[in-house]
Amino acid sequence: MTNQHGHILVVDDNRMNRIKLSAGLEQQGHCVTLAEHGKQALEMMRAQSFDVVLLDIMMPEMDGYQVLEQIKNDSTLRDIPVIVISALDESNSIVRCIEMGAEDYLTKPFDPVLLKARLSASLEKKKLRDLERAYLQQEVMLRQSEKLATLGKLSAGMAHELNNPIAAVQRGAGHFRAAITQAQQALLKLGESSLTKAQIDILLAYDQLAQKRAAEPTDLDSLMRCECEDEIKIWMEARGIENAWEFAPALVNLGYDNNALAALAENFTSAQIPAVIAWLSSTYLIYSLLEELGQGSGRMAEIIRALKAYTYMDQAPVQSVDVHEGLDNTLVMLRNKLKVGIDVHRQYAENLPRIQAYGSELNQVWTNIIDNAVEAMQGRGELTLRTRQEEQWVVVEIEDNGPGISEAIQAKIFDPFFTTKAPGKGTGLGLNISHNIIVQKHKGKIAVRSQPGKTCFEIRLPISFEK
Repeated sequence: MTNQHGHILVVDDNRMNRIKLSAGLEQQGHCVTLAEHGKQALEMMRAQSFDVVLLDIMMPEMDGYQVLEQIKNDSTLRDIPVIVISALDESNSIVRCIEMGAEDYLTKPFDPVLLKARLSASLEKKKLRDLERAYLQQEVMLRQSEKLATLGKLSAGMAHELNNPIAAVQRGAGHFRAAITQAQQALLKLGESSLTKAQIDILLAYDQLAQKRAAEPTDLDSLMRCECEDEIKIWMEARGIENAWEFAPALVNLGYDNNALAALAENFTSAQIPAVIAWLSSTYLIYSLLEELGQGSGRMAEIIRALKAYTYMDQAPVQSVDVHEGLDNTLVMLRNKLKVGIDVHRQYAENLPRIQAYGSELNQVWTNIIDNAVEAMQGRGELTLRTRQEEQWVVVEIEDNGPGISEAIQAKIFDPFFTTKAPGKGTGLGLNISHNIIVQKHKGKIAVRSQPGKTCFEIRLPISFEK
């Protein structure tokens, strides 16, 4: 056993016992602090750090049992090993101290060699506990670091995804204002032209047509559209209609050509036609902009709804989780990476049961694996998501047709800090954290099968698990 030196607190009301213990411990290289009674010992322990406490039982005011109880009930002190050294050579006292959390119990007069061995063992245990605590703290920090890295990736993607609908809404709002002004001016002119009831009914029918065509735009290639717009402009300019170039795109979207415009003109006077054309064009534009605003705001709502579902905001850590919903929300989060060249295939089992899970952390697993697959395929390829139920397990497979993972490193991919990415491109923690989330937190299983042109991660999750 290796010799270790520590900071030892000796608690004994007998001055000679304190001096004797102190002298022997200092000869062994330990740093020793002395306390005359239990209250003083507790004050010292809360003020400075100790590696082991040597505690007497029989002391006035506060005996060793009371001191030991307070140490073990204090979260900041309970991990300090306590060795009881007492003149009480009774099995009841020994059992009581051990049950209360004492590391060891020696009776007076004690054997110095035995004390040295017990002290070394306690210092070794204290060292291991400190290392374990440091490891756990480091693991928490690394998990947080990986979560922040994932959040950074998702935030960039979400910013890009939200930017398009936001820009569309802002642009549409500006055009909408101009279209309303144009429509009001056209209506005023139509009101001055004394429309008949039959003409009003025709305009109402055109209003219905504008609503329908705004929701279902005419599909024309760019060449055909330009030809139609030129013909309509010529028709309008021949009848003295100003701003014909401005009205032509809307009329083409409404499905008008020269023949349709001629049929329209038969129902109105030559003085009314310019106002009718302006009203018809602005009406279609208003409905089109409303559709655009609705789609843009709907898209933003979809992204925000997916983001909230992805993070499981305002929900308990463990909840009933729809695995399909989690996978779909993850795809929404990563849509910016997927939409360029990744074909996503969903092969979801019908009636897949919900599972008890840490929803947000489970989505972190989907994100890590899917993001790795996209990077492996360099943004182009096929991603397949499969689900099925096997007895009391829900099985998820995430497969890509990238270059594959060589057999030599497949056994290492779940190790912490192992990465094949270039420096600065990855922490090597994503798959390790995913493994811990699946195996440790969910009592599940995760494995990988890979060959050139195919890599498949298989995740097995119990439908219900005990924390």
